[in-house]
Amino acid sequence: MTESLCLVTFCGHFSHQLMFSVSSDSSLAEEGEGHRIRWQRSSTNSSSSRKSTRNRKERRNRERGRSSHDCRLERKQMKVRDLGLGYDSDEIVVFKYCVGTCMSARKNYDLALKVLTDNGSVPSRKVSTHPCCRPTRFETVSFMDAQTSWQTIKWLSAANCSCVG
Repeated sequence: MTESLCLVTFCGHFSHQLMFSVSSDSSLAEEGEGHRIRWQRSSTNSSSSRKSTRNRKERRNRERGRSSHDCRLERKQMKVRDLGLGYDSDEIVVFKYCVGTCMSARKNYDLALKVLTDNGSVPSRKVSTHPCCRPTRFETVSFMDAQTSWQTIKWLSAANCSCVG
């Protein structure tokens, strides 16, 4: 007697389905046991798979000409009260913000302006000599305050980041 099983696993953003059969035949059971042992060795919960995922992302960024320091979106869980906007709430929201440098996005304008500020032709206190990593889209955040009223803050959290300027 043979019974089919489907196993679904999640690895990063992708789900994988494995179809296999279970049989009462001992030779097939031994073969299945070998697959199960290999499956356990390559578990997605191991730290080595997380390292390989991180290495893959870093390699992909290098191939695109970006470093891990370039402009990107990061996330931090924060209490609404700690955002400093005057709201009284202990609720935790995900605050998304832009970090990184934009050195790889510099244009001839930025390079020439840097030379002119360095030699004193243009006062450096009035200009920025390189693009800035800034949000190009924002998200609205809703939460419940201490008086159990829903509050909504527009344009609070970054939705996308890019080098601007």
